Amino acid sequence: MIYPGFQSLDLTGPFEVFAGVNQLLAAQAYELTVVAAQAGPVRSESGLALVADSAIAEVSPDEVDTLVVVGGRGVMEARHDAELTTWIQSMGPTTRMASICSGTFVLAEAGVIDGQTVTTHWARARQLADEYPTLTVDPDPVFIRNGRIWTSAGVTAGIDLALAMVEADHGAAIAQTVARWLVMFLRRPGSQSQFAAPVWSPPVAPGPIRVAQDKIQSDPSADLSVPTLAAAASMSERHFLRIFSRDVGCSPSAYVERIRVDTARRLLEERDDGVEVIARAAGFGTAETMRRIFVRRVGVSPTDYRHRFTMATTDRTPA
Repeated sequence: MIYPGFQSLDLTGPFEVFAGVNQLLAAQAYELTVVAAQAGPVRSESGLALVADSAIAEVSPDEVDTLVVVGGRGVMEARHDAELTTWIQSMGPTTRMASICSGTFVLAEAGVIDGQTVTTHWARARQLADEYPTLTVDPDPVFIRNGRIWTSAGVTAGIDLALAMVEADHGAAIAQTVARWLVMFLRRPGSQSQFAAPVWSPPVAPGPIRVAQDKIQSDPSADLSVPTLAAAASMSERHFLRIFSRDVGCSPSAYVERIRVDTARRLLEERDDGVEVIARAAGFGTAETMRRIFVRRVGVSPTDYRHRFTMATTDRTPA
């Protein structure tokens, strides 16, 4: 389902996955229909116009096996379209519902995901949690499946979600073949972190806590224990812990860990230093410590992350 101001890749990515299955099987495994409030051209947020095959009023909810709601800047208006939300609410209990990126806001407004753990694009996660408190919003995974409800992060994560649906419907071999056709390096599991998401929090207003934040970000490899940070902020340790957690939204140790992971990611992308060197530069001390924390926070090992996201050149001129 699309609307004015949708993200075109949220539509075309999953669409090509399902169409690829039809081509691979030489059969109509998926009957693909693009719907909107009105049939005809619908302009995306980038200005690209795509055609909606049908208006939602022309499509019986009973005929919908899988509904995919795409994201985009226009979602903030689309979610308040009573015709769209009423149509979604009328879906049968077996209809599979999915959202790509900020499309989760439409499902949330329709009330069909109340009480669920969901994800969305990291940049929209806090807003989604604030505006729909019945939801548990996890901004980290690429996608989350809860029974018939699927939600995903932004843009390319929609392809991962669509491939996971294909695997559920037709098996891993079909999904992997389609992924190869799309020249995807690796079909990411839903539990994998949204790699593009920055792991830092916006700095707080100038003051003692900001001093501690600046100290952490300026040298992640330094001694960043609570006593050291509390001293930098000219506060008692107990008071520092309480105020930091209140203002930043997490404990000092969790914030330090996030900054160190972010530093390690950047170094892995930009340099070809060994993992041990990067672990020390990022403040982890040892490669094993970095690997353990990296896997927990990012979802893959530092080595795997480097292989996928390295910016270091591999075309070196011989000496």
